[in-house]
Amino acid sequence: MTKKSGMIIDLELERKKRGLMPHDPVYQIKINKMDKMELLEEMVRFNDSRSKGEKMSLALMIQGRILFKALELMAQTQELRLLAGSYRKHLEHELEEKLTEIKSIFAPRTPPY
Repeated sequence: MTKKSGMIIDLELERKKRGLMPHDPVYQIKINKMDKMELLEEMVRFNDSRSKGEKMSLALMIQGRILFKALELMAQTQELRLLAGSYRKHLEHELEEKLTEIKSIFAPRTPPY
C-alpha cells in the first residue's frame, strides 16, 4: 500500500492501483463455477505448474490471485482462510513488482544531452 506522511494510507491511490490490476475474466468464470473440492484440486494443479518453472509468468500470477481469493472466501477453517489470504497477498506483491518491471522496460527514455 502507498503511504503518505507517517502511517496514513492513501485509499484513493490504492483503489486506483487495484482497479488497474490485470485480470483474467475467463479464468474467473471457471473458478466461480467450482465447488470447494474442485478449488482445492485447482490449487494442486496451480502449485504443480508453478513448481515446473523458475519464475511465474504474469498469466499464472493473475490466475493464482483469482484462485486464492476464491479459496479464501470459500474456506471453512480459519487456517485455510489465513493461508489462502497470505498466499494471495504474496502473489499480488509479486504481480505489482512484475508490472513495475514491465513498465520500466517500456517507459520512454530521455536521450542524454
